[in-house]
Amino acid sequence: IYASLDQVAELSFRGAKSMAPKLEKEKDNAFLSYRLATIKTDVELEETPDNLANAEPDTDALVDWFRRLEFRGWLEELLAQDGGAATGTVDAEVEYDIVTTQAALDAWIGKLKAAELFAFDTETTSLDYMQARIVGVSFAVEPGAAAYVPLAHDYLGAPGDAVLEQLKPLLEDEGLHKVGQNLKYDMSVLANHDIELRGIAFDTMLESYVLDSTATRHDMDSLALKYLGRSTIHFEDIAGKGAKQLTFNQIKVEEAGPYAAEDADITLGLHRELWPRLEQEGRLADVFRDIELPLVPVLSRIERRGAEAHTAAGQAFNLGSPKQLGEILFEKLELPVIKKTPKGAPSTAEDVLVELALDYELPRLVLEYRGLSKLKSTYTDKLPEMVEPSTGRVHTSYHQAVAATGRLSSSDPNLQNIPIRTEEGRRIRQAFIAPEGYRIVAADYSQIELRIMAHLSGDAGLSRAFQEEQDVHRATASEVFEVDLDEVSSEQRRKAKAINFGLIYGMSAFGLAKQLHLGRNEAQQYIDRYFARYPGVADYMERTR
Repeated sequence: IYASLDQVAELSFRGAKSMAPKLEKEKDNAFLSYRLATIKTDVELEETPDNLANAEPDTDALVDWFRRLEFRGWLEELLAQDGGAATGTVDAEVEYDIVTTQAALDAWIGKLKAAELFAFDTETTSLDYMQARIVGVSFAVEPGAAAYVPLAHDYLGAPGDAVLEQLKPLLEDEGLHKVGQNLKYDMSVLANHDIELRGIAFDTMLESYVLDSTATRHDMDSLALKYLGRSTIHFEDIAGKGAKQLTFNQIKVEEAGPYAAEDADITLGLHRELWPRLEQEGRLADVFRDIELPLVPVLSRIERRGAEAHTAAGQAFNLGSPKQLGEILFEKLELPVIKKTPKGAPSTAEDVLVELALDYELPRLVLEYRGLSKLKSTYTDKLPEMVEPSTGRVHTSYHQAVAATGRLSSSDPNLQNIPIRTEEGRRIRQAFIAPEGYRIVAADYSQIELRIMAHLSGDAGLSRAFQEEQDVHRATASEVFEVDLDEVSSEQRRKAKAINFGLIYGMSAFGLAKQLHLGRNEAQQYIDRYFARYPGVADYMERTR
């Protein structure tokens, strides 16, 4: 190319005439990129092939590496080869009791009352906390010493309710400190039996999450491997898999006992491993103690109270299959083909329709239809089916240990993603009604990213907008759309909000045009006006880049 720059301007592609000067100006960068993209094959190495022969593995080092790098399958395989617990058998050093007599129960109740802290876990009939009934409970007071108390196994015929009544004072005693793995679930299930779990001192799922939200998954099996080097008995080992999988109440006590007792034992071991690490990072211990742990009973109560679900009206129409849609768009209307499917057919994926919708009406209508269909299938059809018969309300599940950023997430149903920007989304939100005497409350940071940008960039205009408690989106709309502040419409404010948040994350004119359904030139004009109003933001972004 550089040997023939004079010929570049004669080529037929758009912008060819201006390409040669750009190539000449950026010649150093072009050759730098060429060198960076070239694989270097003559690097001098200290090692030779003779030094790389296989040797006997260092098992201890491998276990340490596999734990740190979370190679779970390899770690389980290595532990199994090394005679560890990965085979699904209980370690010979542990002592797990199955409590089936009153004398044994009395003895364990005495141990639990005397313990400074004990681990607690429930085994249930369902993962749905509103429907689950307790099958048995397990306890641990010291590493390797745990017990399972069966209550409601089908064939056992044990007086489970009577045993649970004996345990109720223990579980409701604020002075008896307990540790568990995801105790919010256990608290909610116990509430089904009129037991209010008190004395929650620690939760290993949350300890792991606060220690490092992204280092590992926070389920017990993953934590046991990472922090204890132990492979636990898996539920599938005792219950089977697939359609024939048993529920816990169908499992024989001699198989259920070691599994359940191990859960309590592992929980106690994890706490003893995780809590000292949190205490070394004093602020993390404070976050756990002052924020996450007090939230457990609050979330449990919120989940169980639920929200009353009324069927929201919706109407959908059938636009046919993707194949038929493709025929209409690309054969009948002869719209440009943006990209193809792996089988070579023109794609009708959402990103394709978004780009086509900038210039053509039908793709825009298809996107609107798909949006309505998603609202219908996700909310108006499913929410009525999710009403809990015993309460007549919808009960979500809040997750403390999922989002790496520290915020809560919600599932079954996800109550955090119900749209609010469209009239249809707002109608669906009307289906959620608080009980008499209560309010549904939403709380969020106020334009937090823009406040951070104002702080980092030091932009005078953006900082002044916050100091004077202006509506930043309205102020931006006034500048970008060149209207008085009091004449800014809600639609202009919405577009300004997209501009404010989009540009600080590097959105291009093309991306802004797609989001606001504008022409690219118009979108570029908005961007230019934005940076003219907030030059400090532009300078900060350029310095950062």
